[in-house]
Amino acid sequence: MLSQPSRLATRSARTVALLFLLITTALAGAPAVAEPPARLDTYVVDRAGALGGDQARVGDAVNRLYDDRQIRLWITYVRDFDGLTPQSWAGRTATASGFGDRDVLLAVATGDREYWFDGELPSGVSESELDRILTRDVEPALRDGRWADAGVATADGLNDAAGAGGVSVRGLFIAALVIALAVAALVFYSRKRRRDRNKKDLAAARQVDPTDSAAVAALPLEALHTRSTEMLVEIDDALRTSAEELELAVGEFGATATTPFTTALENAKAAAARAFTIRQQLDDDIPETPDEQRRLLVELIGAVGRADRELDARVAEFDAMRDLLINAPSRLDALTRDLVELTGRAPTAEAELTKLTAAYPASVLAPISDNVRMARERITFAEQNVDAGRQAMAQPVGAQGGAVAAIRAAESAVGQARTLLDAVDNAAANIQQARDGIPAALTELEGDIAAAAELTQFGGPELERATAAARQALDRARTSADSDPLGAFHAAVAADADLDRAIAAATDRKLAAEDLRRRLDRALTDARARIGAASDFITTRRGGVDVNARTRLSEAQRNLDEAQRLDATDPARALPHAQAAADLGGRALQEAQASVRAWESNQTFSSSGAQTTGAVLGGILVEGLLRGAASGSRRSGGGYRPRSFGGSGGSRRVGRGGRF
Repeated sequence: MLSQPSRLATRSARTVALLFLLITTALAGAPAVAEPPARLDTYVVDRAGALGGDQARVGDAVNRLYDDRQIRLWITYVRDFDGLTPQSWAGRTATASGFGDRDVLLAVATGDREYWFDGELPSGVSESELDRILTRDVEPALRDGRWADAGVATADGLNDAAGAGGVSVRGLFIAALVIALAVAALVFYSRKRRRDRNKKDLAAARQVDPTDSAAVAALPLEALHTRSTEMLVEIDDALRTSAEELELAVGEFGATATTPFTTALENAKAAAARAFTIRQQLDDDIPETPDEQRRLLVELIGAVGRADRELDARVAEFDAMRDLLINAPSRLDALTRDLVELTGRAPTAEAELTKLTAAYPASVLAPISDNVRMARERITFAEQNVDAGRQAMAQPVGAQGGAVAAIRAAESAVGQARTLLDAVDNAAANIQQARDGIPAALTELEGDIAAAAELTQFGGPELERATAAARQALDRARTSADSDPLGAFHAAVAADADLDRAIAAATDRKLAAEDLRRRLDRALTDARARIGAASDFITTRRGGVDVNARTRLSEAQRNLDEAQRLDATDPARALPHAQAAADLGGRALQEAQASVRAWESNQTFSSSGAQTTGAVLGGILVEGLLRGAASGSRRSGGGYRPRSFGGSGGSRRVGRGGRF
């Protein structure tokens, strides 16, 4: 039997044990404190208490990565992401911490079992290598609760990849030079060997920083040509998509709030326009020496690279401003109203197109012949995405990310549907404008032909040729004025301008300012109509339009801008620019139509549906990797995803993560 003191000691021990058990249970059952985004002051932060004694081991790996590669890796462990998506939490933490181009962040929510890797992709590390590090090493460690191993695997994986990447790039340069010399010396190598060499050269060109003139100049000339056309198509798509996104943002937030993005877009457009001008120079009938081609191509690629970076520098700020999840319900409601309006417009546009088809040949209406059908496809596609967006918003917080892609896709489809229907209305207006202008243009041409007849002895062969061409154009215009007013108007205006120049040379006098003003106004009207038709066609079918049409359109727009700049001060110099703009606009449309026909003949979208095919043709969806700054829809993978504001591929910013 226990003594009295022994019994008291036993009871005291039991009481202490019971209190300890109650306290432990209460702490274990207490709700975890939310972890909002905050500034990181050390490279390894463990607010979740996941590392224990292994924090130093993770810190050593992070320090080793910096010592070897000068890459700043920040790792933070928290219980949860404070109700935000992993991407949003990581992005706001990076912003609060003032991260730069050499800072990357691994954020792990041990309780929510989510993570996100955010930042500019380190030099020498490809996106496929990053995916391999995350899926092969990091995610398995996170799934097993080996939190320290996940951090060490991230640091060591980046270290190894960055080290290997530098060697492989040098190897590619050496291989490219060796192959180029071998092919030049041994011309009897097979065609397959040549194709293989070109593929390797192009792969190397894609890895080079486009703003590094020395590295770009070292690439083979054929690779520079191919890469330049790729980059022109990519930047043109990026500019058009960014313009669409910016237009929506301006309507929502106002011109003042969106000034930085407007400035970035205008700067990027200016750089891209310079690149297209160089491409036009390379494509014209005047040959350049190989050295001249190389110099122009280096300048072209550098201009496109700067345009890309101008856009990508604003992506994070733009995405933060247009956080679609904040007001997704109101956006979806607005899209529904837009769809109701567009659906109501379609029958009217179809009736207008039917009326035009009955009145004019198919060649006149070719640019808009399928606009109503395509607009309905875009409307259907937008409706599907609105429904998908509403379904995504019905999901729990943290699982609503699909709404962002759905809203962006729906907004793009709505914008293109409106452009397609507007093009039908504009076609009728342009035709009517041409019909109204034909009588005056023909009267002007007749008067100039009569005036030329009195100057035969002064004009010589030039005036004789111009007069004969003007008579032919006058006959054609009279014959086709009713069936093809746009073509008749253009022929009359162009012939009149040529005859005017011949008369001016023969008589050595200036044209009267009033006469010149009328001719310039008609030439500008002609150029705007042709450029507008080509731009509408390329914008709504940009997924199938190659670089040639885009180059002609860019050069046409440059000439139109120059004509408009000189309009008030020097109309004589403005007129040739307006005529060149009209000619190039027509060529751009013809080449774009041919490109789209070639694209359509190569498609095999048998199971995806007309709506998806149309969205791919329209550039709303893009297959595989979406280049630009990090976002929820910008990551490697198959399938189709909508584009958003940003450059085509100049940015190295990436975002990876998800559940584990």
